[in-house]
Amino acid sequence: MKMIVGLGNPGKKYEATRHNVGFITADLIADELGVEITQKNFMGLCCEVFRNGEKVILVKPQTYMNLSGQCVGEIARYYKIDNEEILVIVDDLSLPAGTMKLRPKGSSGGHNGLKSIIAHLDGEDFPRLKIGIGRGRGDDVIDHVLGHFGEEEWKLIANMMEKGRDCAFLWLDRGIDEAMNRYNVFSKLPKPPKEEKEKEESSEQPEKA
Repeated sequence: MKMIVGLGNPGKKYEATRHNVGFITADLIADELGVEITQKNFMGLCCEVFRNGEKVILVKPQTYMNLSGQCVGEIARYYKIDNEEILVIVDDLSLPAGTMKLRPKGSSGGHNGLKSIIAHLDGEDFPRLKIGIGRGRGDDVIDHVLGHFGEEEWKLIANMMEKGRDCAFLWLDRGIDEAMNRYNVFSKLPKPPKEEKEKEESSEQPEKA
């Protein structure tokens, strides 16, 4: 049995905020499977599906972000799901918008949702798919993560959430290593082009006498 958890905050107020990319990606996964994450249980919204003969639980904790671990820990204990079989999808300030990174384990990195889950699972050894939301220029961190996407920003992150959905399916079907090998390439943006002046200077050669 496996569990996929999308992190976010419940309520209309937070629906399209940066902190809710986990919720949105979880819904994309559910849409692809032809189900909805609507069953109220374990302090969250859940649904159960089968993928290649294995039960998969999709979860959106409804405890608000900082207490996400209460929901995740309760489900994990009830179904006896090992930490390695729990994929958490989460926003990440340290990754630029339009990037993502899958990791098999790690610290919270300052993310309160991950911090809560680590505490309730009694360990850091669960996979997490981080979707970059970048850092706002001069914005307070809380204002940024709870803020809404700009139009161009949304295009970048919407594309990455679709990649995140596909990455989650590969994790389900083939495991963490193959999913990392295929999708962590999207954690790197192409290098910006050099300034035209730099190009000209590098191409200039001194004339020989």
